[in-house]
Amino acid sequence: MRVLVVEDEEFLREMIAEGLRRDALAVDEAGDGLEALRRLRLGEYDVLVLDRDLPGLHGDEVCRQVVRERLLTRVLMLTASGTVRDRVEGLGLGADDYLTKPFAYDELLARVLALGRRAHPALPPVLERAGIALDTARRAASRDGHRLALSRKEFAVLEALLRAEGAVLSSDDLIERVWEEDTGYRTNAVRVTLSKLRAKLGEPPLIETVPGEGYRIAAAGPAAGPASGLESGPASGPASGLAAPGQSSGPR
Repeated sequence: MRVLVVEDEEFLREMIAEGLRRDALAVDEAGDGLEALRRLRLGEYDVLVLDRDLPGLHGDEVCRQVVRERLLTRVLMLTASGTVRDRVEGLGLGADDYLTKPFAYDELLARVLALGRRAHPALPPVLERAGIALDTARRAASRDGHRLALSRKEFAVLEALLRAEGAVLSSDDLIERVWEEDTGYRTNAVRVTLSKLRAKLGEPPLIETVPGEGYRIAAAGPAAGPASGLESGPASGPASGLAAPGQSSGPR
């Protein structure tokens, strides 16, 4: 899942972004409304975390432009104004959700994940295929009932492949969906991450290489559905709580 965090207060923006990265999300940042629109027009983001009171271009106008230009992102608006009227105005501008400052990081994460699920055709929060159970809400993964200790990038790559439901994703596709904007397309990031992920998934092989095209999940078992027997707890360690203050080198 790709997220753009737009917040002019640098300390808060970086805390939010780092927390989301620890929870296996690809995050880019912007400090003003003009930079936010530039990034939104150049790349695809599942969720936009948007501070309402921004320099350069007010968050309200950014939200209006998202709606006007039909940019494919869900908007979580952040603001210090928490009255009913303010919330109604924000939602009326086209925001999908509204969170007032100060907030708990766990709530922010839950709202971002919920919006991210709505950015695509509906899929359950737990994905299952070929013995793999991936709980996107709890950031936990298992295979045949055995816990998988995945890094955040390994988790995100596996999630992207599962959500593709058997379709082939190229290295470039995975870079766009999993890594931050400044990751070069000719890096070995995808190949290295896939190699480690395959080793952790074990046998029989789950991720297939389609020569000259990319990667896909082996065609076995249901594409997605409610999983059972998934151990609780995040796969790569929970992000700490936060109270806010106001490549392509070709597949192998």
